[in-house]
Amino acid sequence: MKSDEFLAKVRERGEYGSRAEAERVTGAVLRVLAGRITPGEVADLASQLSAPLDAALRPDGPTESYGREEFLRRVAEGTGARARTAEWDACAVLSTVAEAVSGGELNQVLGQLPSGYAVFFGKPGLSD
Repeated sequence: MKSDEFLAKVRERGEYGSRAEAERVTGAVLRVLAGRITPGEVADLASQLSAPLDAALRPDGPTESYGREEFLRRVAEGTGARARTAEWDACAVLSTVAEAVSGGELNQVLGQLPSGYAVFFGKPGLSD
């Protein structure tokens, strides 16, 4: 999926007012995700996203293990939003990621996350 199509889907799903807002939210969510999965998995995921989306998958620090609430807190911090809005943002971006990458890659990413994250990717049957 090309970045224009990806961002159009995120904009539609998130009901964002502009492409710039969709880009900002996408970058924030992907950076937080990159800090939660291993560097090798980040590279694999980035290889399936077109530029400049792949560049957003740069963690701000080392890989850390934390739960769903901390993930949302970090997304909210990155977007300047509240936690409830951060959940909306994460779902808009990560459900689009789920469509943009292969099923095998999605399974590898989900395999590194607690089951509570699956709902963000549009996989509610896999969530807690």
